[in-house]
Amino acid sequence: MSAEIVRLADFRSTPPDDGECDIVTAIDVAIRDLREILTYWGTEGARSRAVECEQMLTRAYQSGVIKP
Repeated sequence: MSAEIVRLADFRSTPPDDGECDIVTAIDVAIRDLREILTYWGTEGARSRAVECEQMLTRAYQSGVIKP
């Protein structure tokens, strides 16, 4: 039996210096992240990507929907 090494590709573009993105971009990236997470469900890489995705969506929501 041989092991299959799965490398999660980071296909996302470099985030802006301030770490913020607009809500439409956040949704687009989240959809792609979630597809990748489902493919590698149960791995540490998938868990890490899910955390990153949640944080990115939270920032986009707070800056794009919730106005100070």
